[in-house]
This record gives sequence, C-alpha cells and structure tokens, in this order.
Amino acid sequence: MEVVLKKRIQHNFGNRVKYNIKMNWFIYLLVLPGVLHTIIFRILPIYGITVAFKDYRIGKGILESPWVGLENFRILFSDAYFYKVIWNTVILNIYSIVFGTIFTIFLALMLNEIKNQLFKKALQTSVYFPNFVSWVIFAGIVDAMLSPADGAVNLVLKAFGMESVYFLASNQWFRFVAVASGIVKTAGFGTIIYLASIAGVNPEIYESASMDGANRGQLVWHITLPRIKPTIAVLLIMSVSNIFGSNFEQIYNLYSPLVYDTGDVLSTYMYRTGLLEGKFEASTALGLVFSIIGLGIVVLTNKVVKKMDVMGFF
Repeated sequence: MEVVLKKRIQHNFGNRVKYNIKMNWFIYLLVLPGVLHTIIFRILPIYGITVAFKDYRIGKGILESPWVGLENFRILFSDAYFYKVIWNTVILNIYSIVFGTIFTIFLALMLNEIKNQLFKKALQTSVYFPNFVSWVIFAGIVDAMLSPADGAVNLVLKAFGMESVYFLASNQWFRFVAVASGIVKTAGFGTIIYLASIAGVNPEIYESASMDGANRGQLVWHITLPRIKPTIAVLLIMSVSNIFGSNFEQIYNLYSPLVYDTGDVLSTYMYRTGLLEGKFEASTALGLVFSIIGLGIVVLTNKVVKKMDVMGFF
C-alpha cells in the first residue's frame, strides 16, 4: 500500500512539473541562460578549492597534484605581511561603507529636493555617469587631477601658498584618495536606488505633516529617512558582504609599491601571489578563508538587521 501511494505521489508530482513547464515554457526559457551561467561559472569551479589543500603543479593538474592538508594555511597565517593586507582591506572597506552610505543617502535626499525636473535629471545623469567609465580611465583622471606637477588639486594648493603633495605616492593620503574616488564613481548607482525608494513614499504623508507645520528638514528626518530604512538595510548587507573584498581594478590602477603599506589589499595580494609568483595554492587558500569569513559576516549582519525595526520609524 505504501509503495503504491508513493508511486502515485511521484506520478502526480511529475505531471504537475510537466504541466508547469508546458504552461510557462517561455519564462523558463528566459531563466535558462542565467541558470547555465551560474552552473558553469559559479558551481563547477568550486572544485578548484581543492588546490588550497595541495602542492599544486600545473603539469600534474589538480587531480594528480599531491595533498598537503592544511600546510598552505599554516604558511599563510605565519606570514606577518598577510595580517597587514587584512588590515588594509578591512579599514578601506569600512571607510567606504560608512562614508559611502552617508554620502549616497545625503546626495539622494538633496536630489529629491530639487523641484526643477530638467535640472534634476541633468544632475542625476552627471552623478551616474562615472559608473559607465572603466576604472582604467577613471584612475587616469584621478591621477591627472592629483598630479604633483600640474594637477588641478595641487595647483589650488600652490595658489594658497602650500606645497604640492604626491597623493598617490603618500601612505598618509592614499586611503583617503581610494575611498573618495570609490565613492565618487559608485555613488550614482546607490542614489538611483534611494531615489526610487523615496518616490514610493505616499505624498499625502508629507502634505499632512506640512499642514501641521513641519519644515523640510523635519519632513526628511521624520518621514523620508524612516521609510527608506529597508532599502538602506539591504544595501548595507550587500556592502558588508564584501568587507573582505576590494575593487581590484580600482586599487591596481591607483597604487604603486610606494603605498603597499596602506594600499595593498587582498585582491592585489592574491593577484601577485597567484599569477605573478605562481603560488596558486596560497592564493586559493587565501580566497577560501575569506569567502567563509565573508559568508559568516553576511549571516551575522542579516540577523542584526532582522532584529532592528527597519520597517518602523526613527
């Protein structure tokens, strides 16, 4: 009886699946490229993680290379420079998350206050435009602006009687340049998301508050900000998930050996270790460690956000 019931359930389930695919075949067809991309470029390469536990030799391949257990991790954690790279990565990303979030929200709120639609759209376009520029070009613009010889910033400093500063070769200034340039380039994307969230706020709430005598600042603080808290929380989780990551293109195109002490991050360290020095097992071990840590941070952040009243008010 149980066998017959089990077969009947399986038969009914199979029929429902076939019917669902038949009725929604076009939707599944649209999803198929994304599924294939995920399988080919995200799931299948996971096997490469085994390189972290082997003495990898290109000639032998992953399967034939000898196992060394946790030896690569022991070597990694015994390297003092490794901890400096971790610190650089974390501090740069914390600065970027904190100041980037504040700046993006502030920019979105200011754009939302502009009444002239033509000027507002022009300003939005100019703010979002850097997203379409590659880091190679954008880094070149930053380098030209900060050039110690004829850069615009140093020309202003000289006009005020101050000495020129080679910002990109100074450990004192490099982090500031990296964070500021990253915010300028990416703020437009976050601004659009926040503006879309603000547009969803019921206008009647603003009208009621205005009738009660609320000024623009009070409307922003007590109505706009509380109602975009879910959006802020989602973007914050996405940002925190990459706290051990970094924009390789940005740092690689801005830094030099002169600022390794403050500018060398995990992605550039992995690039030099894995590709330039040929230590594929060490770079794989490094990536695996911080992927696991990053996952833990995302889960923890998600739990913290859930305990916050992101749907409520300040």
